[in-house]
Amino acid sequence: MPRYATIIGTGHYLPNWKEVTNDELRARFNAQVPDFVDTMEARSGIKTRWYAPRDWCTSDLSTLAAQEALKSAGIKPEDLDLIILGTDTPDYITPSTSVVVQYKLGASNAGTFDVGCACAGFPTGLNIAAGLIATNPAYKYILVIGVYMMSKLAAQDDPMIFFYGDGAGAAVLTGDSKPGFISSAFLADGSFHKFWGIYSGATYEPATVESVQAGRTNVRFIQRYPPEVNVVGWEKLMRALAKRGQFDLQDINLAIYTQVRLPTIEEVMGLLGLPMTKTHWIMDKWGYTGSACVPMCFDDAVQSGKVHSGDLVTFIGSGVGYNQAAAAFRMP
Repeated sequence: MPRYATIIGTGHYLPNWKEVTNDELRARFNAQVPDFVDTMEARSGIKTRWYAPRDWCTSDLSTLAAQEALKSAGIKPEDLDLIILGTDTPDYITPSTSVVVQYKLGASNAGTFDVGCACAGFPTGLNIAAGLIATNPAYKYILVIGVYMMSKLAAQDDPMIFFYGDGAGAAVLTGDSKPGFISSAFLADGSFHKFWGIYSGATYEPATVESVQAGRTNVRFIQRYPPEVNVVGWEKLMRALAKRGQFDLQDINLAIYTQVRLPTIEEVMGLLGLPMTKTHWIMDKWGYTGSACVPMCFDDAVQSGKVHSGDLVTFIGSGVGYNQAAAAFRMP
């Protein structure tokens, strides 16, 4: 009998240590870049964002979101067989952040690994978990986490800090005889790898005193992506999910996208012939939470009563590099 991965619990954590509103950023940057915040607000829909305490790290956010997902699933940390964590703001370059979360969570029986495809990490993690559950009966419960703490790695004098909010989201998956997991799709274009990133601190440019002083270990926006990257990619991914999963686009009950620009979501939904009532967004109230935004958005939709048993839900994430990943699931 086929075995399908099914999402049985979700959770998220939004830190409330400090809210940074657009008004605060206007006061900080308007003299440097006039009208920058107004322009970015109009282009993105972002109105505010939240930071974690400065003595916290990414694993702290992850652990709190994981606890919520485990509670939702009705299981204990020691029930987990595996933890998959996606982020581009890890605690360390090595060891992996997932192994720190395993320790902090008390998931003593779980193996762990990190997924390194930036903000496409959560849909990628869902797809990996689905494959493992389908082919390995020994895996009963897998925890997938998306987490982001870019506010701590961003140069405070860089106006692009406009985007970054902190947060984490998580989902628990298990096996079932009914889908569950339906289909997956991936896209990438490595020619964009030097457009946006953290470019010092690894093998290409090991961190030195000089590179730290020059801000090279901070996230840097180097060159703007073509504005159509997500529009083209997301539409292509959605159509691939439908074709591979043998469903009609109109059958989708909820489509969750990377929460970087509301107008992009509006454009893609229009191209697919789907009403905005079939999506959900959180960037207006929580900012761009990167690797965490897809699971945070999904859990917020769950808590808002927008997700029901039998619903067909799609997840699409975009990450710098760039990477794009998509997954389709039927809700239990």
